Amino acid sequence: MTTLSNPITTTCQWHGEQVAAVVCRHQLEIRDRPVGFVENSTDPNDQQAWCDECERCFLSERDMSEEFRKFNDFAIVCISCYANLRALHAVASTT
Repeated sequence: MTTLSNPITTTCQWHGEQVAAVVCRHQLEIRDRPVGFVENSTDPNDQQAWCDECERCFLSERDMSEEFRKFNDFAIVCISCYANLRALHAVASTT
């Protein structure tokens, strides 16, 4: 497993300068119900997650195809927002 020695950072409007993380747009747009939180990296400096629907699309495509990338529509968030999204969406993860 490769780890990032210098994590990428982002400036969050709520949390200031933080380590950056990647999530799917569904986790940002859907707030009235959990959509799943499938984590794709164990490296603490490279946090990535997407929802259950994105996981199904990824498995169907068998790769990060163009169709998958379009469906996922990745977004950069800070690590604090990532943790908040995990708390909101992880309970629905079924895959």
